[in-house]
Amino acid sequence: MTMQLKTVVPRTTSRLDLWRRLIDRALERALPKASAIPPVVHEGMRYCVFSGGKRFRPLLCLGAAAAVGAPSRVALPVACALELIHTYSLVHDDLPAMDNADQRRGQPACHRKFGEGNAILIGDALLTLAFDLMSRHEMPNALAIIHTVSTACGTTGLIGGQVLDLQAISRPHGASEETLKEIARWKTGALIGASVVSGGLAGSANSHQIKYLQGYGRNIGLAFQLIDDIHDREGFVNRLGLDEARAQAHNLIAHAIDMVKPFGTEAAGLRQIAQWLASTAS
Repeated sequence: MTMQLKTVVPRTTSRLDLWRRLIDRALERALPKASAIPPVVHEGMRYCVFSGGKRFRPLLCLGAAAAVGAPSRVALPVACALELIHTYSLVHDDLPAMDNADQRRGQPACHRKFGEGNAILIGDALLTLAFDLMSRHEMPNALAIIHTVSTACGTTGLIGGQVLDLQAISRPHGASEETLKEIARWKTGALIGASVVSGGLAGSANSHQIKYLQGYGRNIGLAFQLIDDIHDREGFVNRLGLDEARAQAHNLIAHAIDMVKPFGTEAAGLRQIAQWLASTAS
């Protein structure tokens, strides 16, 4: 149900490369072995999670934890949970009843490889494991993190945004700019914003720090969707035009970077993620 940028994984600084490796190793440990019963579901979960994703949401989570002075390990369980939730949303988004996509990241979509019924269950299993991960580790503010993430996944977040998107598709003249922004804020932006806030919470952020992280997440989330539409030449590009969509994306990213100035050098990771996102707006 969420969107993802269709670009090649870029060269990044060693900090982001290190975080990505940490995330992949943690995901490898968290996911059941492919041979575990029932193997079709566990093989499918691994197939989808390790299909070349850029780990954008978990990177934001670790970046936010670092911004408030916490080590990466404290936010790693929620970072993995966020990637599992994002992957579940893509599995369900590709289903025949939704986008009916044959491929995801250059390989057969989950339902094409494992069957539609199994794909539904694979998505369900990914979502369930995500909340298991967040509940079984002794993270600071675990209940607040679970509340933040679950709200972002629900009817005022990812699921609600998908409903709005399905409704917009049926309109003969397309959606208005405001409707597109509402869809983007819910379908894509909510989970991206929750990724930032939950990382801050895992790092024991105070209320003032959370407000700055929320501002960063809101701006990055909408910019992400604008850039995704720039790549696909749809959505915002159809409504605003290519140049205006690109200008709005860069403006949002600049605002996001401004929001983390109070964190100083500790927010270097969040700034690097924002700068990478800006570099893809072509």
